[in-house]
Amino acid sequence: MKIVREFVTSTVVGGVFVVVPVYLAILVLLKGMQSVAKLVRPLAALLPDWLPAEGFFSLVLLLGVCFLVGLTMRTRVGREVRERIEVVFFERLPGYGLLRSLTQRLAGEGDETAWKPALAEIEDALTPAFVIEELDDGRFTVFVPSIPTPLAGAVYILDRKRVHLLDIPFTQAIRSISRWGSGSKDLVAAMRSGVRT
Repeated sequence: MKIVREFVTSTVVGGVFVVVPVYLAILVLLKGMQSVAKLVRPLAALLPDWLPAEGFFSLVLLLGVCFLVGLTMRTRVGREVRERIEVVFFERLPGYGLLRSLTQRLAGEGDETAWKPALAEIEDALTPAFVIEELDDGRFTVFVPSIPTPLAGAVYILDRKRVHLLDIPFTQAIRSISRWGSGSKDLVAAMRSGVRT
């Protein structure tokens, strides 16, 4: 019964991490479209009533604003403003730093030392894991995800000899975990190739 409960809990948590951000993004997009509808109404009135012009122009205007903000964030000044906003507001939110690090790794932009794929020795077995940080005494903080939910799991502090770094992309490790371990032979092969801590 405990195994079923843990499976259901980890699966629900994994689903929440996917559904909630998508749902919130859609809500914000729809709310933004409502906010700019008044601005595009005169332009939409020029087109026939059977065309959904107001919604279309609202979406185009909102996406244009998002594009300009994204373009601004690529400048030096924009990056400095974003970093200041993150420090002042977002980093005070629990879990924000962890989720930011994870999404950066998924996008291929993150710190190469964090969320490094590994196989960790837990009891008498190897389990897929991610190295989160290295402690001053040489041990690793390791996150061991639940299967098939890579964003839920347990954290261990392990000796170096029990952590085997893998020379594989982060996304390959996530793919193996989310597929109930399918592809683990590639993880073991990456460990056997001599890539160790």
